[in-house]
Amino acid sequence: MTSTPYTVADVMTTKVIAVTPSTGFKDIATAMERWKVTALPVIEGEGRVVGVVSEADLLPKEEFHEHRPGLIEQMRRLGDTAKAGSTRAESMMTTPAVTIRPDATLPQAARLMADRHIKRLPVVDADGTLKGIVSRADLLKVFLRTDEELATEIRRTVVDRLFPLSHEAVKVTVAQGIATLTGEVRDGALIPLAERLTHSVEGIVDVNCRLDAPAEA
Repeated sequence: MTSTPYTVADVMTTKVIAVTPSTGFKDIATAMERWKVTALPVIEGEGRVVGVVSEADLLPKEEFHEHRPGLIEQMRRLGDTAKAGSTRAESMMTTPAVTIRPDATLPQAARLMADRHIKRLPVVDADGTLKGIVSRADLLKVFLRTDEELATEIRRTVVDRLFPLSHEAVKVTVAQGIATLTGEVRDGALIPLAERLTHSVEGIVDVNCRLDAPAEA
């Protein structure tokens, strides 16, 4: 009943700074600082994503530079020890990369980030080719839609479709992302559905549904 949900393609950043497996440590660190990012996709060939190198992957270098761990600690932290001795992306990156498709919904992207405890995802096509990057901040872009835009969408995709005979009696207002529906509709059984569909509009924070229906004789 509602319009097509926003997808990753709608909010992702298409200008992506990436590195190759042969990119050196200092170049990676310089790119992160210059572009103010905490992770970079690692690509090869025609742009296929083979891994991600993050600040967390670089930190062991600094830590092990300060002191050499004892043998027992070194065995426990073999992975970090290996990364500390690395100088190129291919030996520091996390692989396989956690990626997402452009047609994934925003809730799917948010759930993946939360499950994997990461802040950004490379966006790839069916062949694994890099198309963009989506971050936590990108997922919040839908909440920047204006109240007027949200009210128009609610009326068009919810009220007009659910209540074609009584839609003119319904008033839709949105303030700070909170939608309020007031008025009287002919079919009271559809009121709960109207509330749920309004909640599903991308950018809506909350819903006050105050619709009424005539009492049955």
